[in-house]
Amino acid sequence: MEDKLFSYGTVDNEIIKLLNDAIGANNVSRDDEKLETYSHDEVPSSTYDRPYKAEVLVFPESTEHVSSIIKIASTKHIPVTPRGAGTGLSGGALPAYGGIVMSFEKMNKILELDKDNLTITVEPGVVTAEISRLAAANNLLYAGDPCSGDASFIGGNIAENAGGNKVIKYGATSAQILALEVVLADGSVTWFGGKRRKDVTGLDFVHLLSGSEGILAVVTKAVLKLLPLPRYSVDILAAFKDVESAIAFVPRIITEASMVPASIEFLDRKAMKLAEDYLHTKVPAGEAGAALIIQLEDNEQEQIEKQYETIGKLSQEHGAYEVYIADTRSTKDRIWQARKSVPEAVSFFYSRYTKEDFVVPTNRVPDLLKLMRDTCGGHSLEWVAYGHVGDGNMHCTVFGPETDDWHDVLVQVQHEMYPKILELGGTLSGEHGIGFKRKSYMKYFLDKEQIELIKRVKLAFDPLNILNPGKLIDWE
Repeated sequence: MEDKLFSYGTVDNEIIKLLNDAIGANNVSRDDEKLETYSHDEVPSSTYDRPYKAEVLVFPESTEHVSSIIKIASTKHIPVTPRGAGTGLSGGALPAYGGIVMSFEKMNKILELDKDNLTITVEPGVVTAEISRLAAANNLLYAGDPCSGDASFIGGNIAENAGGNKVIKYGATSAQILALEVVLADGSVTWFGGKRRKDVTGLDFVHLLSGSEGILAVVTKAVLKLLPLPRYSVDILAAFKDVESAIAFVPRIITEASMVPASIEFLDRKAMKLAEDYLHTKVPAGEAGAALIIQLEDNEQEQIEKQYETIGKLSQEHGAYEVYIADTRSTKDRIWQARKSVPEAVSFFYSRYTKEDFVVPTNRVPDLLKLMRDTCGGHSLEWVAYGHVGDGNMHCTVFGPETDDWHDVLVQVQHEMYPKILELGGTLSGEHGIGFKRKSYMKYFLDKEQIELIKRVKLAFDPLNILNPGKLIDWE
């Protein structure tokens, strides 16, 4: 196996014996069905030019196991693809050059909840929602809140710097990380950061690794920041007749109401219809042209009541014809179930699509949606828009035609849109990552100097290019 610059070894019986001896035969698998299952993420396999499959699957149970695996891989020049829950949307878990896929499902322990320092220390295979639940049970908040939180692993969130619903108030995953234990490309183990809120001793490797997609090092533990849990929260669903009036209202929430909500989410009419069809239920505001979900948090009930009354009145003044207040668990779940089910509905009803992850300055979101409408309309394609409008991160999905050339049509649409996204001050991905899926389009958004700098950083960490090779950048 090889790419244009790097040659890789093949997983043979000698490699298997070394792995069995290092981590136990029960943690090593060459079962063909398992290899297939663990060799991709949520990106449809039909997106790629051919199937990609690992040669062996390993399940480390400790940092020592990870270190041993990578030492073997380094000595034998075997590529290693770290894998979380497989919920990624960029092909990050795709073994581009075969080799070893390393699943972290057995490294799933919450190691410490430190109330004095407001931290929680976890292994990479912990489901994100479990962190949130344990924190909440102790009247604390873990602010990382990706829509995939009920399934995704925290290690995957770190690899992609997952954003999610509460970025506007709390920041993305990187804003929640204080320290990382990592295994480097030669198998050595080190810590970056600590239980500190300030640290300028050396370079900020913690935040360099967040979003690096596993190409620099492999995370084996993370120390995450916790916050006091707000005592009260309310979700507001504001229904608008059209997309334009919904989007135009977003900046008013901050500038006129003088408050920063925990979330501002957007659904167009097609997104709501997909949710209804998938859930087999009526979605509040399902007949609206567009809807906003606005989440407020506070420690005083009287104060939060004033806030949602202010937002409700202001939204009606700016075009909302109906406002729903969800202040109970059941009404909140009903609203958020609709929002969080849209990606699943897309995958359920369509087999040919591309899920885009554009980010633009918030005041350019209307221009982004116009670009989607004009570009897709020019090719007679369907599309849907939903996402984190409060921070300008929109998940615009284009559906491919049921024809043999569907992939070529979608690629043509991407090539038309991407330069115009850049003109809007936007970029390629806000939280889903580049991975294998988007790496050939990096040239639209980064100049040669930046791409060369990424390559040099990569080789400083991983001279043999064995850690998740084939992701983020092309070497040609």
